[in-house]
Amino acid sequence: MPTLRHRHVSRKVGPENPLAAKKVYIPRMPEGSSLAFAHVFRWLGIDAEPTPPSDERTRELGRKVTNGDECYPAIVTIGDFMRVIEQPGFDPKRAVFFMPTAEGPCRFGQYAPYLRKVLNDAGWGDIQVLSPTSDNGYADLGDVGSAFTRGAWRAVVGGDILSRALLKTRPYETVVGAADRAMEESLADFCKTLESSCSEPPCQLEALVQSLHRARERFRRVPAHYDSEVPLIGVVGEIFCRLNTFSNEDLVRRLEGFGAEAWLSHIAEWVSYANTDQVRKLRLTGKTWSLEMLKSKIRSRVQVSDEHALEEPFHEDFVGYEEPNVQEVLDLARPYLPSDGALGEMVLSVGKAAYLARHGADGIIDISPFTCMNGIVTESIYPKLSKDLGGIPIRSFYFDGTQTDLDRDLGIYLELARSYREKKPYKRTYPGCFAQPVP
Repeated sequence: MPTLRHRHVSRKVGPENPLAAKKVYIPRMPEGSSLAFAHVFRWLGIDAEPTPPSDERTRELGRKVTNGDECYPAIVTIGDFMRVIEQPGFDPKRAVFFMPTAEGPCRFGQYAPYLRKVLNDAGWGDIQVLSPTSDNGYADLGDVGSAFTRGAWRAVVGGDILSRALLKTRPYETVVGAADRAMEESLADFCKTLESSCSEPPCQLEALVQSLHRARERFRRVPAHYDSEVPLIGVVGEIFCRLNTFSNEDLVRRLEGFGAEAWLSHIAEWVSYANTDQVRKLRLTGKTWSLEMLKSKIRSRVQVSDEHALEEPFHEDFVGYEEPNVQEVLDLARPYLPSDGALGEMVLSVGKAAYLARHGADGIIDISPFTCMNGIVTESIYPKLSKDLGGIPIRSFYFDGTQTDLDRDLGIYLELARSYREKKPYKRTYPGCFAQPVP
């Protein structure tokens, strides 16, 4: 392993920065990436932390300030922000609520302005809502916008990698809780490394790669017995609901409780899709040869390079768990939902479901909020997709906080998955640990 050759250069935003002396609160989606994301702000000298873990108070407060027409993730995120306001010593003049945004048909694009309205109506107009976009050059971040975007990407990728390692290990552990402990220690290591890393991008990347090497060794030390008879279930769907364990009633752990393993779609997939869609839009508007296109191409190239470097420590461990590039996902979705005619998570869910089926998954679960347009569209397509891919069972689960018997439904579904795995046309590739179980 290489030795770091750079010294840390601390950052501290100046008083002219719009986030100086502020505290940024970040929605939990998922736990690991949200915590790492907060440490990007800290690396830049800005105080930040994720919102508290969601609970019943989250739903109570979220529903109190919404009217029922919002999708479930809006209720949860707003409820968590309202819980922050309830914390002792909360200072609205210092508080910044981070709420990403996006274009397209999904209601997600309305979250930030809606949150602003809710806060104003509740008398909390002093609270700042941060929703930086490339359209305004990340002006809300001041002079640290460029450093933030690259650091944030590395935080997202690192969080995704640790989550993938956890989900690959936990179903097979022989000491209950050992995989979760490896995750906690590795996430703390990664976040500490990120916050204290040097300011030069190559130096920071080197430090993060070393942190992930240490994480790999922690996961390899987890006592486990890897069994190829365990069914593998791909999990796709609306990004917040599938990644926020409170919103989906901890569906992945419930799957593991039934003796299955989950292959979960993570955040980096969406970021890569957003980059690809920006290129499509630039071409449609006659900007194929433009400064905007050049910047987009460079950003994508840099992000892919960073992603490959961060994944390298787990190269052997992720054999059979390789994530596709976004273009492959879009190509697989094209016969059902062409990406030049349909937008957003519905395209990614259909394409990723096809990819997972072709790579030996025994079933696919789609997690979506109740009334979610993306979920409704994909559910209508899944029967055709299933038929084309050998009859793989695909089940859509909708969530609005009122689930009554999820365990019963999962138990029935897994019986279908186990039946399918006996006849599935696509075989799964396994890493070496399955051939040589750890005692």
